[in-house]
Amino acid sequence: MDTRTSLVQDSAFDVPRYLAVLPLFKDMAPEALRRVAAGSQLRRFARGDMLFRVGDRCAELNVTVFGQIKLFALSAAGQEKVLELAGPGMSFGEAPMFVGGTHRVNAQALADTLMLSVNKQPVMDAIAHDSGFAMRMLAGLSRRLHRLTDDVEAYSLHSGMRRVADYLLRELEANDPAAKAVSLPVSKATIALRLSLTPEYFSRVLHQLEAEGLIGIDKRAIRIYSPGCLRVYAQLEPDAPPPPCPCKVCLRGPVSAALRPTERSSLSATCLRNG
Repeated sequence: MDTRTSLVQDSAFDVPRYLAVLPLFKDMAPEALRRVAAGSQLRRFARGDMLFRVGDRCAELNVTVFGQIKLFALSAAGQEKVLELAGPGMSFGEAPMFVGGTHRVNAQALADTLMLSVNKQPVMDAIAHDSGFAMRMLAGLSRRLHRLTDDVEAYSLHSGMRRVADYLLRELEANDPAAKAVSLPVSKATIALRLSLTPEYFSRVLHQLEAEGLIGIDKRAIRIYSPGCLRVYAQLEPDAPPPPCPCKVCLRGPVSAALRPTERSSLSATCLRNG
């Protein structure tokens, strides 16, 4: 752990109550929840602090209470690869905790962060006595494995344009699809590294999508005018000419033809309102 880490003794922070609202712990019996909470510690990090490094011993799982944490690897030449961004409510560190090993990645706070570290033994006891908790833990690890598989597929098979579009659409779905807007949780440079892109290329793709009338950019706020059009546009062949949209809100031609009927109806209504 970084020497600047500060343990938090905050009687106002109700750890059992906080754990109870997390998907992993929400159905746990009150007494078991209190035992897990008793084996937990709050840690506060300033922006830029290292939480742990490759090779550090791991004997707990961690949950981001607030802030943003970057999990990343470094090549021998010092090139950084961002593997995951852990925002509020997200857990990490389960795998090395279970195998009783050491961390395989580095972790750094991207903003002032409060982290809850849950010691291994209460978690293992809960798994042994609560099959529901064990299944939720297994489901969480499985979802993370699926995300890693999706990442490998995207880096190997998808264009940079599609990776950016898919990222924006995932963020939209995870927050409020009805709002048709996302707020980037971290800097554009960090997101670019997460997508295995250079920051310059990531910015170029965003401005290309903006020029096509698919998104609007206001610093970290991204307005997605038509999620369906964005999805289809990103899947066009690299040499395909961008189909024009008279109202600069959505796309026509190949994009419109590829949309599902409900999406096409919504697209037409948007054009009528803005035309």
